[in-house]
Amino acid sequence: MNWQVRYALANIAKTAGRTKAEFVTGNLIRLSTEDQPDVLALISSDELIDEAVAKQYVNEFPDLDFICGYRTTCVWVGGAIEYLEARRVGWGNFGTLLSAALEGNANTASHKMYRFSSRILRQHRSVERTERKFDRIHRVFLKDGRTVTIGMVSEYEPTADAIRSLWEQFGPLDFVWNINPNGRPSFDALDAGRELGCEVLKWEELRERLSNA
Repeated sequence: MNWQVRYALANIAKTAGRTKAEFVTGNLIRLSTEDQPDVLALISSDELIDEAVAKQYVNEFPDLDFICGYRTTCVWVGGAIEYLEARRVGWGNFGTLLSAALEGNANTASHKMYRFSSRILRQHRSVERTERKFDRIHRVFLKDGRTVTIGMVSEYEPTADAIRSLWEQFGPLDFVWNINPNGRPSFDALDAGRELGCEVLKWEELRERLSNA
């Protein structure tokens, strides 16, 4: 049994309440919640889940309901997200898996950290379409002809290092969106964004940028 599976089972036993879990094989577990469908979940220790990795898991386990990126540093590539969603396989972190098991929607669940923000971005009246490059990076095509790249950071008070790290890992950005509803970027983060050539914003500010040329 892999380390991530042992940790997942132990955490579910301690914290999940109505949800119980059992080891199946390899890195697969089954979650059972009263009055909800069982969830066959793959617990991955990958740092990066791209389309090739996602296809490998689905081909190996055709009955898979959910892939869990157990590491907090796990990054999901847009192609993997598109592939899994087309096949009704949920994806996200450990917290997403537990919520999905309780709510009975594991096959359609997506990473809870980015789910709401990604949805309101797609639904904004100025947006023609979005292209998801990574779980936290969107290429946004606006109805006025502009195209912008938006990165999401979830920290309560993003620091300059958080902004620089996002840029270094994922490439140039037009906007960095602090998606934590209760936080605000630090002054150092704002300065770091200006040095890199991007703006660090909350949703109210980003919404105005998307609406106005």
